[in-house]
Amino acid sequence: MGDVQLKKRGYIWAISAGFNAALAAISAKFFSSLVIKYGLVVLCNVVMWGCYVNSLRALSSLQATVTNFAANFLSSGFAGLLLFHESLSFRWFAGALSITIGVVILSKSSVDKKLSTD
Repeated sequence: MGDVQLKKRGYIWAISAGFNAALAAISAKFFSSLVIKYGLVVLCNVVMWGCYVNSLRALSSLQATVTNFAANFLSSGFAGLLLFHESLSFRWFAGALSITIGVVILSKSSVDKKLSTD
């Protein structure tokens, strides 16, 4: 598998990890039954960790962590807006845009190039 394909899969795993972390938080708020609530939280977190570990196989820990965080942040924010009718301020959108730009910058950086120049 080529380096580009491997990185692409790594980002997909990292985004999936962030989305599952958001699902854990959503399920904690959405369900009233304690058994269902805690069961879904544990299930989503186990899946999240599996996705995150898979992302670490293809990305640097910085790239995987920041991508995971950004996906979690954006998913949680939009879920709050759509499911719980929370308001999102201009500051939230500015922060989300800043995080997204940061993830793009980090995804373009190459840890391999840095190592070869040292």
